[in-house]
Amino acid sequence: MIAKIGRSENLYGALAYNNLKVEKENGQILFTNKIIETPNGAYTVAQLTQSFEPYLIANRNTQYHTLHISLNPDPKDRVSDDQYREMAQEYMREMGYGEQPFIVFKHTDIDRSHIHIVSVCVDEQGKKISDKFEKMRSMNLCRELERKHGLIPATDKERNQNDKVFRPVDYRAGDIKSQIASVIRHLPNYYQFQTLGEYNALLSSFNITTEKVDGELHGKPQQGLLYIPLDEKGERAGHPFKASLFGKNAGLPALELYFAKCKTTLKDTPSKQTLQSAVTIALQSTDNERTFKKQLGEQGINVMVRRNNAGRIYGMTFIDHNSKTVWNGSRLAKELSANTFNDYWNNDIKPNIKEPVELISKISTSNDADLPTEEPHHLFDFLSTDKHEDGFAEAFGGLLIPEAQGEDYEEQDFANRMKKKRKRKRGQQ
Repeated sequence: MIAKIGRSENLYGALAYNNLKVEKENGQILFTNKIIETPNGAYTVAQLTQSFEPYLIANRNTQYHTLHISLNPDPKDRVSDDQYREMAQEYMREMGYGEQPFIVFKHTDIDRSHIHIVSVCVDEQGKKISDKFEKMRSMNLCRELERKHGLIPATDKERNQNDKVFRPVDYRAGDIKSQIASVIRHLPNYYQFQTLGEYNALLSSFNITTEKVDGELHGKPQQGLLYIPLDEKGERAGHPFKASLFGKNAGLPALELYFAKCKTTLKDTPSKQTLQSAVTIALQSTDNERTFKKQLGEQGINVMVRRNNAGRIYGMTFIDHNSKTVWNGSRLAKELSANTFNDYWNNDIKPNIKEPVELISKISTSNDADLPTEEPHHLFDFLSTDKHEDGFAEAFGGLLIPEAQGEDYEEQDFANRMKKKRKRKRGQQ
């Protein structure tokens, strides 16, 4: 079971989204806690809102006061209403919201049932309820609820999905275009890279490369991209595909905008210093390429070495799966350029590098930001009404889970539809 925890400043929107499911007979209210009762047990959004008003009036300075949680069992699980009620109450109690007003909605409009819980995260005095270690506590609690109610463990689901989604391209399997599309569609959502060379280094991990092409359109010079499948040796293994076949985001103009955005985002980022230290330590403590790659690989860092036909190293790129960033060696530091590695590995000239700063720990249990998100809907395709595959299994084994966004895409879709309706009404007026 996966828990998605979202916060917003729009209580009415969260209640309206869930209550609309009830009104359309695609959902029901399973349980309420500290909610003013109605004579017939049915509620309007306005009636539901009344129970939260004292908390919002008392709110001191918490901007995102509305709590919207969904609990999502595996589609193969058969969960009764009583189990959902029990799980919801235990989840809210253990997460520190047991004394808050909250409503449990069951959704049945898709082929899997799941529940949504709407509450507020400020108490009666207006003080925010602590969310310290929230992700870790939520994950541990979900594992406990799985054991208690005999549900399919999410960790098992993740392992199964690892073999199914977002693989390196296999030129022998056919439908190469779709294989390439499934990779390039998602890479910018998960990784940051600042040049076409860094992008290509990341693509090569999935047996893909790109090439620039020049041409003319209406007498004006144009540049484009071709995507080419590779075999296990990194050699071409099929005909090239125009970037336009994969949508505008795969083209050079969109990528150049993304490069510029990443340059701004990654400027003076602490992860750069962390990676620089890790690479420097590995370079100082190993004497060949194989052990260098092995040492960094054990830290979640992959090394891409580019050589010319004569064997000279002309490019070094590091893919850091911890910070999900890609760095050219010379961009990390002058002493980590391709020339340094060529001199060392090809000419046995040991690099003269200053002692690195103390390596920052890659693993920290004291900060929720360092924990994997508890809402990996990219691994659990059933968590999205969208039928597209949003998975991303790391090419080198293991799972890559993006930072939590605190969004529920069903709810976001509902909000977008409501905005369109309001615009149409204003236009008619």
